[in-house]
Amino acid sequence: MSAALTLQGVHTHIGRYHILQGVDLDAPAGLTTMLLGRNGAGKTTTLRTIMGLWRASKGRIALGATPLESMAASDVARLGVGYAPETMAVFSDLTVKENLVLGARARPLDDARLAWIFGFFPALKKFWLTRAGALSGGQKQMLSIARAIVEPRELLLIDEPTKGLSPAIVGSLIACLNEIKATGVTILMVEQNFRVAREVGDEVRVMDNGRVVHRGRMAELAADSGLQNRLLGLSLDSHQ
Repeated sequence: MSAALTLQGVHTHIGRYHILQGVDLDAPAGLTTMLLGRNGAGKTTTLRTIMGLWRASKGRIALGATPLESMAASDVARLGVGYAPETMAVFSDLTVKENLVLGARARPLDDARLAWIFGFFPALKKFWLTRAGALSGGQKQMLSIARAIVEPRELLLIDEPTKGLSPAIVGSLIACLNEIKATGVTILMVEQNFRVAREVGDEVRVMDNGRVVHRGRMAELAADSGLQNRLLGLSLDSHQ
């Protein structure tokens, strides 16, 4: 089973802005933890700080017993951490194949793993030798997710993966994430579609103003509309 992720008292400054203001967060090993909250609450900054793209100015981040807070992003990735950013950060001048080769780092692509990914995202097989810059927004999102899962990971950090995807592809993504979870991978995922969060998540952490203000089971939050309204306001649509 993969390792648990823990953050203790994490602060992150970006220029003169103090974004994370003492984040205490845990993502239990082998479960999917949803990170929810209003826009601007600090969710994306949290993922980027864990990944080493932004440096924590204070606090501790650990994957199991391994501290991450002083590591470069490349070293975090070598520990088996995959990251699918909200920005669909694909290499536009490279083909779909070349993007996935980079995602697999120094290892050759595994044909069985690719066939499994194509089962969820058949467009990637269709456009295998197409430049990523020529893909639609939804196809780029699929590629970003596929690159994060092209090889087995200890931890997956996923930022709003359903943005720009059609309902049919969202369904495929839910199935994909549930299969990944079944293998024991730890997932921390930001999502604005509450239906998706409800179907995928085991645990939930809610952020506001750079801090975690609620932690609990996803099923309990999904069953309590009053708690949803109090914690999430209008930023998430529970009727999607």
